[in-house]
Amino acid sequence: MSSTTSRGGGYDTPVKTAFAFSGAIFAGTILTIVGIFQLLAGIAAVAEDKVYVKGVEYVYQFDITAWGWIHLILGVIAIAVGIGMLLGQTWARVSGIMIAVLGSVSAFMFMPYYPFWALAMLALYIFVIWSLAQLMSSDAEF
Repeated sequence: MSSTTSRGGGYDTPVKTAFAFSGAIFAGTILTIVGIFQLLAGIAAVAEDKVYVKGVEYVYQFDITAWGWIHLILGVIAIAVGIGMLLGQTWARVSGIMIAVLGSVSAFMFMPYYPFWALAMLALYIFVIWSLAQLMSSDAEF
């Protein structure tokens, strides 16, 4: 007789724990990478305004330098939260979803300046939200 108990979904507890642990590693890694990308995009916007399209008129219009600072701040926070996820910190789970939501909104608002980059960042942030939501919905601890 097995010492593990079967819970919802037909998976044994060790299998659920393995899925949750791999989800945490995925989310932490992707969040750290996205944070590095945001940091680099912010440096490019602050240092050299000629990288991004200017003259686009739309509702969410900010100066390119302001977008650079937004990307820098989001990038630093995303890197810190991603490293916290990789270290197994419980605070990083909720913080990861919050920073991914903020990053998704900023990527959407940044779309007129650099559309393909913004769509790629939006997709990565959505993967992070999905992975962290899966992790938080499981009852596994690591």
